[in-house]
Amino acid sequence: MILVTGGAGFIGANFVLDWLATRDEPVVNLDALTYAGNRENLASLEGDARHVFVHGDICDRALIDRLLAEHQPRAIVHFAAESHVDRSIHGPGEFMRTNVEGTFTLLEAARAHWQGLEGEAKATFRFHHVSTDEVYGSLGPLDPAFTETKTYEPNSPYSASKAASDHLVRAWHHTYGLPVTTSNCSNNYGPYHFPEKLIPLIIANALAGKPLPVYGDGQQIRDWLYVTDHCSAIRAILDAGTPGEVYNVGGWNEKPNIDIVKTLCALLDELKPDPAGSYSRLITYVADRPGHDRRYAIDARKIERELGWRPAETFDTGIRKTVAWYLAHQDWVAHVQSGAYREWVEKNYTAR
Repeated sequence: MILVTGGAGFIGANFVLDWLATRDEPVVNLDALTYAGNRENLASLEGDARHVFVHGDICDRALIDRLLAEHQPRAIVHFAAESHVDRSIHGPGEFMRTNVEGTFTLLEAARAHWQGLEGEAKATFRFHHVSTDEVYGSLGPLDPAFTETKTYEPNSPYSASKAASDHLVRAWHHTYGLPVTTSNCSNNYGPYHFPEKLIPLIIANALAGKPLPVYGDGQQIRDWLYVTDHCSAIRAILDAGTPGEVYNVGGWNEKPNIDIVKTLCALLDELKPDPAGSYSRLITYVADRPGHDRRYAIDARKIERELGWRPAETFDTGIRKTVAWYLAHQDWVAHVQSGAYREWVEKNYTAR
């Protein structure tokens, strides 16, 4: 049994679905079901006895203690986090609560649980913390990609809160001996991605004939990682990662945002042409967000060298799968685009 936090969100849900598709080991899935958590992501697991869903908050210590005592998981995989930079700019407080206080609460509960274990159960217990490349700050055009030893230089409330959580995880290992691992991943994309992030937002807006908002000059560069590749990397870390170590997980796909938008337009032109013309006609440049990091790039050689992991998808194969999924699941997109979501898009993009 493993305990997954945030397993109804984008990456967490993909991890739970992939885990149960490849392994028989049950999952206890704890999620607060905030705006980005969605039980519909897990609809295919209804009636599957291997999946135990718990609606709850990672800041609730009593709940965490009860779940650990009841289910005795051999590992905790910690996805639960507020994760959108734009939301952190508008309201940083929730990021501090969930990402910092929540991680602290989990670590303390995990430490108490682990210290009560004996023998093989104690030796094999793991706490895996899922983090982001944004903690490393911004790169110049010719700077080398982020390695695991890169100095932390977070530039947004979101990345600062994740950096704080990373430091907590590291400290609980070095101070208390808790067997932790951490992964810092690049931008994920794929099925079930909440449509306020770039790729699903562009797909949804294009199909609706709405403007395709591009921040600034669109030349911000990100490394793109297909979500199921991220899931396989975490499984590899759980299987063979060394306690106390950090593993950077990337897709080896550095792309400017404007190139991502144009690629999506070309794929939609091919797969669902619009009689009004190419979707690229809808591209609209909007004012850049405050403190927007210019470039991220992940050096994923350590995880390949030590654990034998490398992404299976290229960007071309992954982005085609992603567009095809959204075209086949437009009902899912419609269901998550609540009034609150529309109000947020209006506030963050149209107002610019």
